Amino acid sequence: MSVSNNKCDTPGCEKQASLQCPTCIKIGITGSFFCNQDCFKSSWKSHKLLHQLAKGDTGNSKEEYNPWPSFQYSGKLRPAPREQRRPAPANIMAPDYAHHPDGTPVSEQLARSSTVIKVLDDEEIEGMRLACKLGREVLDEAAKACGVGVTTEEIDTVVYEACVERECYPSPLNYYKFPASCCTSVNEVICHGIPDKRKLQDGDICNVDVTVYHRGFHGDLNETFFVGNVKPEIKKLVEVTYECLSKAIQLVRPGEKYREIGNVIQKHAQANGLSVVRSYCGHGIHRLFHTAPNIPHYAKNKAVGVMKAGHCFTIEPMISQGTWRDTMWPDNWTAVTADGQWSAQFEQTLLVTENGCDILTKRRNKEGTPWFMDKK
Repeated sequence: MSVSNNKCDTPGCEKQASLQCPTCIKIGITGSFFCNQDCFKSSWKSHKLLHQLAKGDTGNSKEEYNPWPSFQYSGKLRPAPREQRRPAPANIMAPDYAHHPDGTPVSEQLARSSTVIKVLDDEEIEGMRLACKLGREVLDEAAKACGVGVTTEEIDTVVYEACVERECYPSPLNYYKFPASCCTSVNEVICHGIPDKRKLQDGDICNVDVTVYHRGFHGDLNETFFVGNVKPEIKKLVEVTYECLSKAIQLVRPGEKYREIGNVIQKHAQANGLSVVRSYCGHGIHRLFHTAPNIPHYAKNKAVGVMKAGHCFTIEPMISQGTWRDTMWPDNWTAVTADGQWSAQFEQTLLVTENGCDILTKRRNKEGTPWFMDKK
């Protein structure tokens, strides 16, 4: 059989190649050729990563998967191989960034210079109610999938399929080129963790952040889940984080200043020996994924604005065991605690009403409590 059109896979070598990697043949990788044994051996260290990706190997071999050899991790968690980004689901209404080559949300950027907080009309409120209801259904499907031995990539698949079943676009997908349908943040990851082939382990915590886009509106929420048997101090972290969100929601009503939310959250976190992450905040949401107002979760912030009926926004405190400071992995998404201690988060989308607020993404069980409380 002629292989004259095949070029050697070794970087910089343009020779015709007919020697194929036997492992690639065995596991079904096509188009992998080398011109001779010397080129094959010299490329082996980088080439074998293809085998790990194809087999879902997360590092049980002698040499663990490590895409950033010189990076100093703050904690024990490590990245694992992951699949390429899925295409946007076909025949479903998508936001403007879904097909943008850089994932740029053009409409969001045009509104960025304005601090005006949009007051939703009745039609827009109904659109938000429906999007948030569907977002809650999608997160509940992810919650059912979360457990020991499950990969976060498998959770991402559940989220993608649950969105498609409900005619929703998974809002994170291709947002500034984010490569997945949801964020999965494990242990010391504060937020924006990218789903991969690492299996969740007994004692982990995993936050799943879901946003759906349905008929022109985004619905955004997240919860932190226990994985197996979680240590008491980690349970406390998760419980206090949820309490911080709950206390902040009690504050929401017309006439309240947005800056007061952070005071309530930090007071409760500090009273329990925990810290509040400052780099990420809640945000306005409706036809735009992120817009005014910005809502910091820490005390003595300078958030602009007063709540009015018709405002729609998220509160999503990130609470950590140790320092409030964060750092980022070289993937430019995964935010982790600077000291490697663990962090938890909860989020709801809220609508300010004439008398208080509606939690649009509230769980539809009798008490409206999060999943981690089911095991009490």
